[in-house]
Amino acid sequence: MQAIIKIGASQFQVEQDQTILAPKSQIDKVLYPEGTKVSVENLGSVKAAKVHTAKYKAKSRYHKAHGHRAVLYRLKITGITSVKPAS
Repeated sequence: MQAIIKIGASQFQVEQDQTILAPKSQIDKVLYPEGTKVSVENLGSVKAAKVHTAKYKAKSRYHKAHGHRAVLYRLKITGITSVKPAS
């Protein structure tokens, strides 16, 4: 069974026993199918590749360099279960 989940600003199409890298360690919302519960296991955090940025202003000898590494969480999808709505 597959599901589409939302974590932060990202959406993932997941299956059971799949491992994903996400910006947060918890699921915000299950988008599709409705009435489905997805359980995850946090396998720890890793750092993404470094992003380099630079500022430069001409004729004023201004140079500024900056780097950033985002923290991502390795999540394993342990179960996808369908929950029937109460009648």
